Amino acid sequence: MTALSEKFFKIFSTTAFRLTAAAVIALLLAAALLTGLLFRQANSILTEQVLAALRTEAQLLRTDAMTGGMPNLTAKVAALSVPDGPGLYFLTDQTGAKVAGNINRLPPEIATSPQGGVFRYSPAASGSGVAERLAVAIPVEIGGGNTLLIGRDIEEQRAFADAMKRTFLIGFGTLSLLGLIGGLAISRFTLNRLESITSTSRSIMEGDLSRRVPLDGNGGELDSLAQNLNDMLDRIEGLMSGLREVSDNIAHDLKTPLNRLRNSAEAALRDPRGEEGYREGLERTIEKADDLIKTFNALLLIARLEAGPLQDSLEQFDLGALVDDVAELYMPAAEEDGFDLTVETEKGVTVMANRQLIGQAIANLIDNAIKYSRVSTANGAIRVTAARLGDAAAISVADRGPGISEVDRQRVLKRFVRLEESRTKPGTGLGLSLVAAVARLHHGEIRLADNEPGLKVDLILSERVVMHQTKGQRSGDGLALVAAK
Repeated sequence: MTALSEKFFKIFSTTAFRLTAAAVIALLLAAALLTGLLFRQANSILTEQVLAALRTEAQLLRTDAMTGGMPNLTAKVAALSVPDGPGLYFLTDQTGAKVAGNINRLPPEIATSPQGGVFRYSPAASGSGVAERLAVAIPVEIGGGNTLLIGRDIEEQRAFADAMKRTFLIGFGTLSLLGLIGGLAISRFTLNRLESITSTSRSIMEGDLSRRVPLDGNGGELDSLAQNLNDMLDRIEGLMSGLREVSDNIAHDLKTPLNRLRNSAEAALRDPRGEEGYREGLERTIEKADDLIKTFNALLLIARLEAGPLQDSLEQFDLGALVDDVAELYMPAAEEDGFDLTVETEKGVTVMANRQLIGQAIANLIDNAIKYSRVSTANGAIRVTAARLGDAAAISVADRGPGISEVDRQRVLKRFVRLEESRTKPGTGLGLSLVAAVARLHHGEIRLADNEPGLKVDLILSERVVMHQTKGQRSGDGLALVAAK
């Protein structure tokens, strides 16, 4: 099989071509059925019109025969018998001899049928060699042994019917050809797009994660599919990059604590003070082990959040009240470090979410604000707010610390990312990553902005988790100052 024939075979075997062919066949069958019904109805109407005219004329001639006798009928038929006219007549006497009419013989098809019928005749005024024409006739009862036949030439109706048949066949063939061409065009277009997707997928499977499915820009279904695939590939590439980065950071962030843990245990064994030295060494070892456990718990929690929604743990609660409770826990720590912690919450903002995770995210934001504001020489003020944001809800934590540059704001949302490269400060680099995971779980997002000076972090909860209330139910809304130091 040549490459060209193989290509055509592939086009004919595509689902798009089969669906198009099935649609064209169904359309052709419907067109054939409709045309057949129309043809039958038109033929029936034309036939009924001719027969009705013949019956009316037969009744008139029968009346002429009864009132004026045979001479009057003969004169009337002779007057009506126009050569090559549409009306056909044949009148005989008792002996069967022709008396008047414009056809030269009594059609045998009509002679043996009391109801009349269709027959062929040669026009009386035409010479030999002229094709016979089609006509329909009925016998008329006039009595006295005479025979009268009246009919109509229906050659034009037959020609009309033949024209309809030819038109249908031409239309049927044209529609079939157009359907075949359309099926080939659609199949070719679909096959090209699918081959593009297949080629991209093959390159990605071979390790080139930077490849993306090309878009036509027409906004069609295939473009939408390609865009979804590209978004998925972006997500996969991001996860793979994050996995590599996490692996590198784990090697750095966990190797050092484990070495310190081992060194603490080894130092305790060598402590000459004996039992007292052993106890202090074990206490330091437990503290370092607790830090490691916290790190692993945070990693497990983030992995759990990214695995999917936690529908069974959702509950309805007041967001402002939760922010008040979490902020109250950090009041002593903020006061001890000399910070003014201000909390402002809007009452009546009810959400359907995981209370524990939202509380953990708020705690992480406040803890980060206290921790990193210590290095700032600006006024140590931290402001926590919770309020509606259109149909959504927003929790904001703003500090007066050193802030984060715009180029690093997306990077700090990844796991184990710490802007302090020496990593001498306490922390694992998982705090904002956990907050981002909680936001994604609740169909929201996290936004970092400049607080001039300092950093403002907004945790946006989607309108899908905010319980909407009527205007009257929200009459008590407003910002209530909970605490200010």
